[in-house]
Amino acid sequence: MKKVLFIDRDGTIITEPADEQIDSFEKLSFLPGVISCLSKIAKETDFEFVMVTNQDGLGTDSYPENTFWPVHNKILEILKGEGVIFSEIFIDKTVPSQNSPTRKPGTKMLINYLAGGIDLSSSYVIGDRLTDIRLAKNLGCKAIFISDEKSTEAELTTKDWDDIYKYLVKKPRTAEVHRKTSETDIKIELSLDGSGKSVIDTGIGFFDHMLEQISRHGNMDLNIKVKGDLQTDEHHTVEDVAIALGEAILRALGGKKGIERYSFVLPMDDCLAQVALDFGGRSWLVWDVKFSREKIGEFPTEMFFHFFKSFTDNARCNLNIKAEGQNEHHKIEAIFKAFARAIKLAVKQTDNFNLPSTKGSL
Repeated sequence: MKKVLFIDRDGTIITEPADEQIDSFEKLSFLPGVISCLSKIAKETDFEFVMVTNQDGLGTDSYPENTFWPVHNKILEILKGEGVIFSEIFIDKTVPSQNSPTRKPGTKMLINYLAGGIDLSSSYVIGDRLTDIRLAKNLGCKAIFISDEKSTEAELTTKDWDDIYKYLVKKPRTAEVHRKTSETDIKIELSLDGSGKSVIDTGIGFFDHMLEQISRHGNMDLNIKVKGDLQTDEHHTVEDVAIALGEAILRALGGKKGIERYSFVLPMDDCLAQVALDFGGRSWLVWDVKFSREKIGEFPTEMFFHFFKSFTDNARCNLNIKAEGQNEHHKIEAIFKAFARAIKLAVKQTDNFNLPSTKGSL
């Protein structure tokens, strides 16, 4: 689902005059840095921009529409010239005394838009009034408050748009997934921009050891807690961890702007493992690995293929794995280490923040 910045207009993008009406070009001025920062946010993130503004009494004698639209359209034209485009613009024309549910912080004006599917937990309302913070709360998303006065309900309070840019762009790519079925209960916390720390408890010691390789050698922080039906066997636990891990990485990648996208060859004693990976949005697994043992420790070797197949289906990636060698423990450990390095390389962000695809989407 898409992430959205619900952005106020007056006092947030443009300076608000004492009479609270931008009804002439003489009154029009932009907040310092807002154009360049919005332009960089548009280029470097996958947020969709939506304008939500109260314009008290617009269309009445006190605020004729013919004085509003020329200035408003000029604002949009200037922003569009810098790559800042609003997918939707919502303008409420009521006055506070009407107590209209369409007026911020009410959400009625946004109902149809929200029905299209929004990742509200990753979205923000940006505004300079307490009504904007309350709108965020009513929507179930986060708030950025443009003010000198701190708000405990806002994720960030500042009057500097550069602070907003840095906060939104440099925010670590994280995800949490809770998958609960009649067979397993799995909680995963993931940070792609971590330092290789992990706390993993699946109830299967060798599996924990392999998952730790992903964290350490992929340089990502990974917490996995599992309650599974191990009294039956390990199948459901392994499969569902792979599903949840694939979902977590897919969520953390977001729109995939600026990632390298594409693999890794890694030797380990007698073994050579090759893992090629592409976060291109399609699922496929090529598995060229043979084991001469039924189990490594207490872990069935047949489950390794199943783990990577479940991962590719849910991370929507291509994965090509090949390994050769004599020692089965070394072979699978080399695969997991190479897999971790392939992820690390593929999710690495470049400086140009372009989407690595000629299709326009991944």
